[in-house]
Amino acid sequence: MKSKEQLIVWRFRFVAGVITLLPLALAWHLANLQVVPKTDGGFEFLQKQGEARTIRSQEVVAYRGVITDRNGELLAVSTPVKSLFLDPQKFDRANVGLLAKALNQPRKELVEKINAYSDKQFMYLARHLPPQEAEVIIAKRIPGVYSQTEYRRFYPAGEVTAHVLGFTDIEDSGQEGIELAYNEWLSGTPGLKRVIKDLKGNVVKDEGLVQAPIPGKDLQLSIDLRLQYLAHRELKEAIAQQGAKSGSLVLLDVATGDVLAMVNQPSYNPNNRVNIRPELLRNRAITDLFEPGSTMKPFTVMAALETGKYSPNYKINTSPGYIRVGRKTIVDHRDYGVIDLPTIIAKSSQVGISKLALEMDGEQIRDMYFRMGLGQATGIGFPGEANGFLPSHNKWRPIEQATFAYGYGLSVNTVQLAQAYSVIAAKGQLHPVSLLHRASEQLSSNEVVSSRVADDVSHMLERVTQKGGTGTRAQIDSYPVAGKSGTAHKVGKGGYEDDKYVAVFAGMAPAKNPVVVAAVMVNEPSNGKYFGGEAAAPVFSKVVEKSLRVLRVPPLEIEEQVASVNWRHN
Repeated sequence: MKSKEQLIVWRFRFVAGVITLLPLALAWHLANLQVVPKTDGGFEFLQKQGEARTIRSQEVVAYRGVITDRNGELLAVSTPVKSLFLDPQKFDRANVGLLAKALNQPRKELVEKINAYSDKQFMYLARHLPPQEAEVIIAKRIPGVYSQTEYRRFYPAGEVTAHVLGFTDIEDSGQEGIELAYNEWLSGTPGLKRVIKDLKGNVVKDEGLVQAPIPGKDLQLSIDLRLQYLAHRELKEAIAQQGAKSGSLVLLDVATGDVLAMVNQPSYNPNNRVNIRPELLRNRAITDLFEPGSTMKPFTVMAALETGKYSPNYKINTSPGYIRVGRKTIVDHRDYGVIDLPTIIAKSSQVGISKLALEMDGEQIRDMYFRMGLGQATGIGFPGEANGFLPSHNKWRPIEQATFAYGYGLSVNTVQLAQAYSVIAAKGQLHPVSLLHRASEQLSSNEVVSSRVADDVSHMLERVTQKGGTGTRAQIDSYPVAGKSGTAHKVGKGGYEDDKYVAVFAGMAPAKNPVVVAAVMVNEPSNGKYFGGEAAAPVFSKVVEKSLRVLRVPPLEIEEQVASVNWRHN
């Protein structure tokens, strides 16, 4: 009996002890989890594990620098957009129909895409959606569907500036033009932020920036958007009217070498590149080469004047209107008789310039072309710039020397041609061309020919646009023009084509004190007007006249015009 009572007491004490110890053990365990700072099971460990499962680092896309024209007008700007992505591991296939409808995508196509990413944790559903459109889809709260903010490049001027600016890809990386050339400058550095996500991967709290994104740097171009629009409109209209394959126009600031306008045809819309053809992407003013034809004659005359053996009054007998050089006959449109150097330029006499060149050393002509920047990169820093070709011979054959003097046997692009004429306009100073707007202290120039020689040739070029010259259609009533036309046969598989031409005009205005220089190239005009004075000169006239008015260059007063005409005729 006594042992039975003892057993009951022992059991009571045991149960009481267990009941007493259990809360203590629980309290110790809780303290061990919440208070004791152990790294192998304490609160720090658990906190880290919890954070590891809920706190995430998200990349914050950096804003790409804007591109403006010389007056601050926006040319390229980035706008915020939303991209939708999917975590296939957290996506319930039962929601495929709902998701496909929300995305306006065929269900079968979406299923195939999800299957292809079934072992991944990330796939894009749609890129660069307008924010309001993406929010409608996110609002459906489909598990596994998320959004992120990105930027999309927008070009306000569309095709007008397409070839200069180029464009970025969907990752906002430059692919063409200035966007490619200055991609590193324009691109920023992405930042990081901490967010808390729930079990479904939804962001429930933004913990703030860990590292702020560094925006890209802005870029100011030398382009004047007002002149760019003018040049684009006139060149586009001319190419369409003439049935030409393509064309380019470059407008330069004489005082600085800045590119004020650079346009090409055909062009494209960088804001909508669906089904775009690769040939439309070329900035032909920089990438396409052509033989400049008679636009080289002024530089041949310049080389002659520089020797000191010739003066503008030097006369050459071009009768009977042709000359035999080797097995080739070089002809003029008619027999001009005995003419001086200005008349050779004004009439664009092949015979006169050939005879002049044959009296000289071929290297003297080549050296002058080289100093004008022909046959070499301009340093404009544009992707894909073509250097051109400037031949060098140990011994020039007469036919090589003669044809070289009137623009055959070498190749240039439109920018190089404009730069060469800017030397004449700037009285012998070569200002390196630039697409970037530069401060005055960044400008530089180099005298490559004397001002006296440049002025002499400039006066000769004025006669080209006067009555009897080959470039009368380049003339502007209020702003006398100096310039030169050029027409060159194109090279085909069997040599020079008889019915395919490049028409060119290059010049400056106002002639006495040039402000702008322009070069126009029309490739294969097919309406029957293929001479440079017919196809390219009218484009020059329209663009330069309107550009000078936009730039507020005072027009020549009537009296000055009369005096100018009398001066030319004396």
